[in-house]
Amino acid sequence: MNIDLVLAPVDGSSQSEQAAGYALALADAYDADLHLLFVLDETLVRGIEAGDVSADAVADEQHEFAGKVRDRLDERGHDAGLNHSTAAGFSPSRLRQSPGSVILDVAEAVDADFLVVPREPGSGEPAKAIGRAALYVIEYASQPVLSV
Repeated sequence: MNIDLVLAPVDGSSQSEQAAGYALALADAYDADLHLLFVLDETLVRGIEAGDVSADAVADEQHEFAGKVRDRLDERGHDAGLNHSTAAGFSPSRLRQSPGSVILDVAEAVDADFLVVPREPGSGEPAKAIGRAALYVIEYASQPVLSV
């Protein structure tokens, strides 16, 4: 299998941190680049738009997360590229704008060869954007998918 780019959608959950770890391992094993896709759920986007949530704080969290991933890549001696982007504004009521379809659209746009997505949270943890999208991504992705 030829893997040049691994896409890891993340949302700040513990499951997305675990998925990022698996994505790192894949990128390392295949000497591939890694792209983190920060998926913002509709509630968070509305909070930012209303001024109830600081966009700068959200951006800082994303940069901190990406920095941790970069540190882990550096620890492994992996000199592959690390990029990240943000997708926001999906709607739970419109299929074409579901978290899963947003992830797949970005996967096509960045020409990802492999996707690593987190699953639903464990009991007692709040549902995040990506966990709900895992089954959709697994079913419709044209790339191989690892769901963790």
